[in-house]
Amino acid sequence: MDVQDVHGWLLKFLDEVSDSFQKLPGSSIFLRYVKSSYQNDPVRSGIELFLCLFAVRYLLAPAYSTQKKSYVTLSDEEVDELVEEWTPEPLVAPLSAFEEAENEKRPVIIGPTGPKSKLSNGRTVTNLASYNYYNFIANETLKEKAIQTLRTYGVGPCGPPNFYGTQDVHMKTEADIAAHIGASACIIYAQAFSTISSVIPAFSKRGDIIVADRAVNYMVRKGIQISRSTVRWYDHNDLEDMQRVLERVVKEQAKKPLTRRFIVTEGLFEDVGDMVDLPKIIELKHRYKFRLILDESWSFGVLGRTGRGITEHQNVDAAEVDMIVGSLAGPLCAGGGFCVGSDEIVEHQRISSAAYTFSAALSAMLATTASETINLLQTSPDILTQSRENIKTMWAQLDPRSDWVRCTSAIENPMMLLVLKPEVVSQKRLSVAEQEMLLQDVVDECLANGILITRLKSMPRASNAKEAHWEPQPALKVCVTTGLSRKEIERAGITIRHAITKVVKARK
Repeated sequence: MDVQDVHGWLLKFLDEVSDSFQKLPGSSIFLRYVKSSYQNDPVRSGIELFLCLFAVRYLLAPAYSTQKKSYVTLSDEEVDELVEEWTPEPLVAPLSAFEEAENEKRPVIIGPTGPKSKLSNGRTVTNLASYNYYNFIANETLKEKAIQTLRTYGVGPCGPPNFYGTQDVHMKTEADIAAHIGASACIIYAQAFSTISSVIPAFSKRGDIIVADRAVNYMVRKGIQISRSTVRWYDHNDLEDMQRVLERVVKEQAKKPLTRRFIVTEGLFEDVGDMVDLPKIIELKHRYKFRLILDESWSFGVLGRTGRGITEHQNVDAAEVDMIVGSLAGPLCAGGGFCVGSDEIVEHQRISSAAYTFSAALSAMLATTASETINLLQTSPDILTQSRENIKTMWAQLDPRSDWVRCTSAIENPMMLLVLKPEVVSQKRLSVAEQEMLLQDVVDECLANGILITRLKSMPRASNAKEAHWEPQPALKVCVTTGLSRKEIERAGITIRHAITKVVKARK
């Protein structure tokens, strides 16, 4: 059979198929539909035909069971044997010998953590290891307000904010904080720790730029890590290095798509105790067009004439800072955290901040306590004046008089961090671990003499190699309170200084 015969046979076959198709009822209507709908487009018609054939093939395919087991069946004995052999990985690293010894000697407080605290062994000690800076724990008015709120609202709202968790006391506390700081709006969180670690990723995402101080605390570092943003670190409180980093970021991003850029720092640094130069950072923020996220967890309620924080202390308009984050725990003796800023910034967090959306609302009792303590700071600035007098008294006994330690904290900071002087470290050739052990001996010696202090304890800092070279120096932590008289502060300072001298001299 030659090619012409094949061609003739094919044409005859197609004519027969066409005649047979036209004899079918409705065939003419179908052909008119195809011609009008697809405008004689063979490609589109071919795709539609393929899809129809695929659907028919799928419907006619043999059924199969989704419950069919595709794994090896084990006997009960084999399962028990595998379970016995399995060893779960520990959630945390095992304790070192130093940590175990520290745990065994750790004092336990019975009752409230006031300036005079009773230990489980029956001794009463002077407590300089608590953030009860203003002795609000002993304030009877606060206690009565808290009890009244507890009886009215219960222990907790048991629901997330924006649903049935938000109560009128929460809205009042937000208004009180915003008015106190001088911001447009405020949002409160149920946990102080998760406030800054949720605020940062609520605004900064993958591809955005964060320029941060290397000494920022663990809460801030977790927020930066969660945001998955590109991070550029600058040396602690080195504004010249910060300016170089900002200039480099601006040059790198000049030819790239526009991204959000943030500066993240603290008012009072938790791991160092010193203070940021906020006016200079505001100047750099405007010059290089960055937004500023300021963590005032340790400066709100401490700095300024009425405790408004570093903005009041350094005479900076709070509106110049895009986001101010603070804590209602610690010196305010309440709980939770807050973020103040513009109306848009606050409303964005109500639907985009993980710790706000997926957590139960703050207890009404704690919200009321926060409002009351803020009111006390506003109406009684002498509280802060007395605190600073006690701080100066403690400083006079420790920093200038001790040959072994120096204080890295700002003079206004009631949390005094005492580190060994560089010449002491080099002379005695002390490693970081040896400094920790020596300072723990000082803590034990102070406790033996009736003074309770503690050490600076920080979570592992390096989340990547670029920041691994900065670590906080081991330090003693002494928290000054207004619950003690000036003479009691002097005696406590002398006891601490003598304990330091005794322990360091005994070190060969």
